[in-house]
Parts: sequence; C-alpha cells; structure tokens
Amino acid sequence: MTGPTVSVIIAAYNAMPYLTRCVSSAAEQSIGRDALEIIVVNDGSTDGTAAELKRLADEYPGLLRLFDQPNSGGPSVPRNVGLDHARGRFVFFLDADDHLGPEALERMVAMAEENDTDIVVGKMVGVGGRKAPTSMFRHNQPKTDVFSSRVYWTLNPMKLFRRDLLERHELRFPTDLSIGEDQLFVGAAYLHAAGVSVLADYDCLFWMLREDESNITVQSGGSEPRLRYLPRVVDMILENVPPGPGRDHLAHRHLTVPVQKFLHNQLVREDPATQQKTLRRLAEIIEPLWHDGMNERLSALARLRLHLVRHRRLDELLEFITFEETLADSSVATPVLVEDGRALARYPFLRDPALAVPDICYDVTAQLGTRHQVTRAELYGTTLHLAGHAYIHRVETDDVTTELVLRERDRGTEYRLPVDHTATPGLGAEEDEGHYTYEHAGFEASVDITTAADGEPLDDGLWDISLAIGAQGLSREVRIGSKRATTVSGKPTTHVVDVTGDLRAITLYTTKPHGNLTLDLGENKHTVPAHLSLTGARWAKDAPSELEFTGRCTLSAFPDSTLTIALDHGQGGTGPTFPVSHLSADGTFSIRIPVTSLPAGVWQGELRLGRWALPLPARPRQAAPAKWRRHGLPWYAKPTTTGNDHFALHVARTDVVRALIRRFKR
Repeated sequence: MTGPTVSVIIAAYNAMPYLTRCVSSAAEQSIGRDALEIIVVNDGSTDGTAAELKRLADEYPGLLRLFDQPNSGGPSVPRNVGLDHARGRFVFFLDADDHLGPEALERMVAMAEENDTDIVVGKMVGVGGRKAPTSMFRHNQPKTDVFSSRVYWTLNPMKLFRRDLLERHELRFPTDLSIGEDQLFVGAAYLHAAGVSVLADYDCLFWMLREDESNITVQSGGSEPRLRYLPRVVDMILENVPPGPGRDHLAHRHLTVPVQKFLHNQLVREDPATQQKTLRRLAEIIEPLWHDGMNERLSALARLRLHLVRHRRLDELLEFITFEETLADSSVATPVLVEDGRALARYPFLRDPALAVPDICYDVTAQLGTRHQVTRAELYGTTLHLAGHAYIHRVETDDVTTELVLRERDRGTEYRLPVDHTATPGLGAEEDEGHYTYEHAGFEASVDITTAADGEPLDDGLWDISLAIGAQGLSREVRIGSKRATTVSGKPTTHVVDVTGDLRAITLYTTKPHGNLTLDLGENKHTVPAHLSLTGARWAKDAPSELEFTGRCTLSAFPDSTLTIALDHGQGGTGPTFPVSHLSADGTFSIRIPVTSLPAGVWQGELRLGRWALPLPARPRQAAPAKWRRHGLPWYAKPTTTGNDHFALHVARTDVVRALIRRFKR
C-alpha cells in the first residue's frame, strides 16, 4: 500500500488556543488529504489540548494520528515519536503555535521533486511581533547547499525533509538538551542533504509569538543550557566540514548573532563570580571556530566582541555590551577615525594602550555606506551630462577626489574621468540628527563619447556608469542612477549622433531591477530600427502627383536631413533621396516624393537613417495612378508591389495608341 506524500508532525504541549488553527492549516492543505497524514504527539498537556485533539480527530476522520505521553520536558521526544511513526515520503515538523499557508506543502513537495532535493526551506513570516529570518528568502533557489547560500542561518526544524534522508543517517533530535536540539538535528540534515531548495515567493509558515511569550524557543533558561549545546554544535561542524571557506561560512553564523544574544541576555544577568566562569567556558567553545582569516566575513562590532571574549576581558565586555545597547537605541551612527586610507569606528577602547586591541577590530572601511543621488542625466549630441551628489557616510567631504568611472560590462575596459566638485550646503542634515555634514559632495560631469577613451571615441558596448567617491584618502565605488531626482527619467533615450562622419547609436538607460545608469553604444540592447516605423503611403491630397509616406520616429535625436526615403530603379548609380518634410513633436513624420521628376522605370526604395533601413510599405496593385504631362506627352506613375511583396513605383510614358484602343474597346 502506498503511504502518504507528507507526514506533518506536531509536538503539542499546552498549546491552546493556537493548536486549533495549527492542525486545521495542515488538514486543509491544497495538496489534498489523500496525500497527508497528521501526527500529533500530546506531550502531557494540562490545558485542554487533549480534548481539542479528540474533537479535531472527529472533524478530520482518518487524517489525524494521536499519541499521548507524559511530559518529556522539551520538543525532542515528541518529535522523535512522530518521526518513528511517520509513513510519508516527506516529513514536515510544525510547532503547535504556528500554522501553514494553504498551498505550502503542495509547493514545497513540487520543488523537492522537480529539483531532486532532500530539504525545502519555505518562507517564514513572523506573527505577533515575532521576528522571522529573512536573508535566505530574497529569491527562490531551486537547488543549493549550506555553503553557497544563507540557508544555514535558519536552523529551526519547520522545513520539509525527505524522510529517507533522516532514516539513512539515523537523524533524531537529541533528548538530553532543553534548547539547541533543533540546531543539531537540522545542521546534520543540511550537511548530509543531496540538495536544499528555498521557496521564497510564497508565505509557507506563519511563526507565531504567543501573547504570553511562552514559546519554548523564545524562553531564556539561563546560560547553562546554551553552554551545553554550543560545544556540540561546534563539534558537529569540526567533524563534518574540513577547514576552509565552507567551515568559516558555517562558523560565521554561530559567532555572530548567537554570541551577541548570549552575552546580552544571559551573561549580564549572572553574578560576577559566575560571569567569569561563563566567559571562560564561552571563550573555550568558540576558540576552534574563530581565526584571523575570518575577519573579512565579520563586522567590526563582531570582531571586537569576539576579541574581548577570547581574552576574557569581563569588565571591558560588560562595558561594551552597554555600548551596544546604547548604539541600538541611537539614531546617530558611530563616528570614525580616518587614517592612512582606513576608517576606524570609535568604539570603546580604540587605541587604548592598556588593552592594545588591534585596529582590525575597529576597521569599518568596507562597511561604510554611500549616499548618492543623480539630479541630471541627459544626452546632448555626443555628450552625456551628469550632476548630483555622492558621499561616504560618516566621512566629511574634505580633500574630495571623486571620479566618474565608465566600465564596459563584458570586457571590463575602464576609463576614469574627472568631475567638477560643487558645494552642497546642509547635505546630511536629514540623518544622524545632522551630526555629520557633507558640504562639498556635489558633482557635475560632461562625458563626450568621442574623446572619453583617453582622447579617443568609446568603443561599442554596454558602459556602466559608476562613481569612485573619494574623501580624506578613502574611496568607495558605487553604481549610480538607482537614486534619482523626480525630474530624472529612467526611460531609455536613444540618440543617433554624427561621430566624425559616421552615424552611431547611443542609448542612455537604467538597468532592471536596480535602476542604475548605463550607456549602450552600438545597439547591444536598444536598436535604431525599433524606433522607426512606416504607417502608410498615399497620393497627397493637396498634390495628387506627390506620393506621401507617413511614419513615426521615436528616437530622442538624430542629425538633420538624415531621415530620408531613397529610391533605386536598378540601373546602377545613386538614386534620388527625399528628406522628411514634416516632423511632429510626437515623432510622426511625412516624406513626399514628387513623382513627376522621376525618370521612367520601376522604382523601389527604403526608409533610411544612415546605415539603418526599412523597406517601404507595400501598396495594392489596383491603386490609382498619378497622371501628368512631360514635354506635352502623357506620363503616369502607379504604385505596385514586387515579387517579395515590397513597394514598387512604376513610372512610364503613356502609350497613346494602346490607350485609344482600350478606350474604343469599351
């Protein structure tokens, strides 16, 4: 007999009133009840959970499997009981406080099967003030792993697991831990999984904070429980992951937020004697994971925090914790010391000779943000005009060295061009309570494509536009355009310009989705013919012997007299050309051809703009001819079509004899 697709395992302890919605959200999944079993283990509840489970079993007959047991003191035992009884190809652990989105299981199972992955991490949404992880849910990831993604930053078990993975590796929740048991279970599953999928475009799990905040996972419990599970997590990493970037990636997770929370929530609550003991144990635990090679992965705050832990600097650590709490409540970013091309945050103990904390613990050079806005971006002829402001956050605009950077996207060719620095009085007053000022952050630049390549014209390509923002010896490069004044349009503008006698196409546009400015030279993404269209041909109403073509040109600019219709009768030589006779503000145009000036022959033609051309629109054979006299003899011109269904104009002298014969035959 084929088992269910998914076994939903719910460990329930005093879960009312949340349990009802939890179970119902699982029972009503779009995957269908035939594909489900819901295993609920009542872990000695005393609040009516058992009675509600019986009621729900009657409401969903044959779907719920109920197990009762004395209270085990944590979620591990009931989850293991549920896993021992599970029959599904997949299992999903659901806490009794939480609930599922209606299509969660169907979508997660589909992702696992389509990508042959063992674990699916579905997007979590915090409810009631509970904070859910977000860094791994920026986009769907059909197949990834713990080393090339951020999935390791969520170690709760509310995920879809292929049950075969758990059984092959005999994975169960450790029952001797009151907290952290999920990190050991999920961490091991991640490391053994053939692949992990991330479903980020659907809200799969709603993570509830109880009104009384009695969720097991948010309760404190003091230092001891954490000092029991942390060494085992470290051992799991050391035993399964060799030294190198992969191990450092996982270590980063455990050395940052968990350590900070431990210090702020547990260490500060203990008496001084216990604090010394706790700090010593914590230092011993993290020692195997942290080495100087990880500094680039860590923020300066994390480096300083870990340095104080490693060196057992209890008094300084307590002072630092107070500083961090004050910093979190402040709207003013920490000032920096700029020196020798580096920025050092003025955190506690900077350059304190008694402590000799290394400067690397304060180095925020790579962390400094940039602020920028474009207030002008437009093409005139062959010149791009740019203006705006840009600065490095917390670095005052002294000794400004900002440059414009053009870099070809595929080849990497780069040109740095000077800008004019302009005054920006009062800039920065809207943030940091006006603590920092940026009085000379403005820039203006004029980039002529005919000379921008060290005096030569720029080659064809996609030229991304950046600023190398410089002040006080620091420099940060940033793409510009994503922040624009409301007067600066992000719509593409294509210009055809004359570069030393050769017509070239230039398009200024903003990239998607970020909105940064790029110059397209040579129609890599924006073609000239896409801006040209012909809508018809007819004899002019006010001049019956003039053939009028109408069309539309949406180019932002092109040289005068370059948009023409060129005719050719196939006899060699250069045929006549006829320029635009009327161009409206919306781009509609007309071109007239006085057919009375054309020699006899079959004329074909095209709309031309330099080297770009469009065939003229076809006309039906029965179109009425134009008639006139030349040197006293009758002539006519009749639009027709060629064998390839292109426009043609037949110009000839009327055969008078044949015309008379046709008239008499009527």
